[in-house]
Order: sequence, then structure tokens, then C-alpha cells
Amino acid sequence: MKVIQTNQAPAAIGPYSQGITVNNLFYSSGQIPLTAEGIMVEGGVKEQTHQVFGNLQAVLEEAGASLNTVVKATVFISNMEDFAAINEVYGEYFSTHKPARSCVEVARLPKDALVEIEVVALVK
Repeated sequence: MKVIQTNQAPAAIGPYSQGITVNNLFYSSGQIPLTAEGIMVEGGVKEQTHQVFGNLQAVLEEAGASLNTVVKATVFISNMEDFAAINEVYGEYFSTHKPARSCVEVARLPKDALVEIEVVALVK
């Protein structure tokens, strides 16, 4: 088991890591729309979703994986009314490669984020 940490994504805001690799699988912690400096990105749900994907790309790269090796994504949203907008941005990152996915509405996300995404990916 190997802990994954990069300065290109926000540091964990609790007692957990950005991700863990076990054998040839990478498990990310949920990424919210914080910049690498820990500041919430400005804008609406689309801007937040783009930031989340930037964070995911950074931790995936550090782990030796990429969006193209993601096998499962879990999307947490604070308002199901944002589903279409999040899906639009999600489709920009997963256009031809479409991993399995779950999407659930939750009562609240850390730092009052509108979206949080975690992934499982194959390590190259």
C-alpha cells in the first residue's frame, strides 16, 4: 500500500490522504473544488466541477494513473438540480472512455462545495 500526495492538488482537510494505491489500483479520496492552495474556486457548479477534475488529474498523475484508466467514479452533489450541468462538464473529461459511475445527492459537502468526486483507477 502506498500513500499518494501531490502539491498540485489541495491537501487533505482531515486525517486522510489524497489517495492510496494497492497493487495496481488507485483509490482517490473525494476531491472538492479547492485550489492547490486550499481556496474554494469561484463560480458556479460548472466551474467547481472543472476544478474537481483538475484536482483528480493531479492525484491520478501522481499515482501513475490518468482519467483514461478510471474504472469507477462516484459523484456527490448537493443539489440534484445541478445534475445536467455537472454531467455536461463530466462528459468533457470522459467523452470516449466512460467508466462506471454513481451519482448521489447529499445533504451537505465539506466547505459547502456543490460537487465532490472520487475515483478508482488502474495504475499504469
